[in-house]
Parts: sequence; structure tokens; C-alpha cells
Amino acid sequence: MEDMAEALHGEGFPTVNIDYPSRAGTIESFASQVVDLGLQQCRDIGAIRIHFVTHSMGGILLRYAQQVSPIPDLGRVVMLGPPNQGSEVVDTARDWEIAKPFFGDAGLELGTDEASIPARLGPVDFELGIIAGVGTINPFMSAILPDYDDGKVTVESTRVLGMADFMIVSTSHHYLMNSETVIQNTIGFLKTGRFPRIR
Repeated sequence: MEDMAEALHGEGFPTVNIDYPSRAGTIESFASQVVDLGLQQCRDIGAIRIHFVTHSMGGILLRYAQQVSPIPDLGRVVMLGPPNQGSEVVDTARDWEIAKPFFGDAGLELGTDEASIPARLGPVDFELGIIAGVGTINPFMSAILPDYDDGKVTVESTRVLGMADFMIVSTSHHYLMNSETVIQNTIGFLKTGRFPRIR
């Protein structure tokens, strides 16, 4: 997320960039650690309204944290390729021998069944824009997915009730955050609450 963070900073958004070992914990543990750390670092630099830009599972961490303990200074949110309805890749691969090393505990919680974390989260209650990708560098995973996808998540799976805006770009899951189109539309949403549809 370094290019995204640098661009946001250049547009007047002081930015903290939180990294975490996504295969070494659960959604619950990451939500309490990662989201809280990001909030604290933003507050430490004087933020009074805190926007989030998340990639993939990061969106689920934020939704989980917000449901457990609403964030009073939460601003606008842009999610890039979030598995808001889970991912069929997890459903298919869950019982494979390599599943846990590949996905980690948190990743395995992102299926589409009723017991999955995404299925247990309700509509969003904050200003949310979602950018979904189409295109893949992983034809094997795309073959598992039933619809247009970014190689990990289908376009339809990124949607969630309550979102304010939604757009699709021709970029694979792993490169969404590096796309200049995505970066410029993210900046636009954080400023106005709508994607400017810059291509």
C-alpha cells in the first residue's frame, strides 16, 4: 500500500500504513490489534476524523471491529477487492492439505457458508466505496470462481448492503492498490463520498 499511502499524503491526508502477518491469526485477533493500532497512530498525529483504505481481508477486519465496538471518529472508507460475501476459493480449498499454510486461520474464515465471518456481519453503517477488480494472474483460482473475478474474489462478492458507491476496474486482486486509476478514484471518494470515475 506504499504507493497509495504516498498519493494520499500528497493530497492532504496524513497517512499511517499498517502491515500485519495475515496468515498468523484470526479475524477477531487481527481486528482488535490491527484496526486499534491504526486508529491509535492516526489519533497520535492529531486526526479527528479517520478514513480507511483497505485491501482484501482488511475490509473484513474493519467491518468486524466496527460491529464489535463502533468507531466514533470513523470517516469514509474505500475497500479494494473485499470478500464481503466471502470467497468460493476458500470453500473449495478448505479441506486441502495446503489450505492452512496458504490461507492461514483468518483466510479460512472467509468462506461463503453461514458460519463464515462475512456471513455474520451486517450491512455497513459508514460511508463506503468499493472498488472491485476483473482480471487475474491466477487462472487456476479464477477457474474455481463462478463469475467475473479478480483472481481471488468475484465482483458480486465484494458488494455489501449500505455501500455508497461501487466501481469495477480491469486490475487483478494483488495489484488493485497500485493502479493509478484505483488511487485517483480512492482519493476522490475520500474527498467527496463518490468515485469520480477517473480512468
